[in-house]
Amino acid sequence: MPKVQSDEERQLESALLRLNARAWGIAAGLMAGGALFLATNVLVIRGGPNVGQHLSLLRAFFPGYTVSFVGSLVGFVYAFVVGYALGRLVGAVYNRMARSGSQS
Repeated sequence: MPKVQSDEERQLESALLRLNARAWGIAAGLMAGGALFLATNVLVIRGGPNVGQHLSLLRAFFPGYTVSFVGSLVGFVYAFVVGYALGRLVGAVYNRMARSGSQS
């Protein structure tokens, strides 16, 4: 026999299933920005004849980005914005799916 949930139980379950989309956005943005910042600075410190030739291709998507310390700061900002948008999208999609699943 299926268990009948009260209105309070449904509200509690819905609140527990819901993600904070802003927190997901900030977390994903910090991860993406930090990864690009770290990768750029590791390449700058290592040096060499062609420093970061593959990473420098990000200039096509992030205007102003270069494989340098200043470029790592610019890249951090761009990657944070992209990561924030993707994290926010993941949170919103999850919340929509969790809301539709808890209503049935």
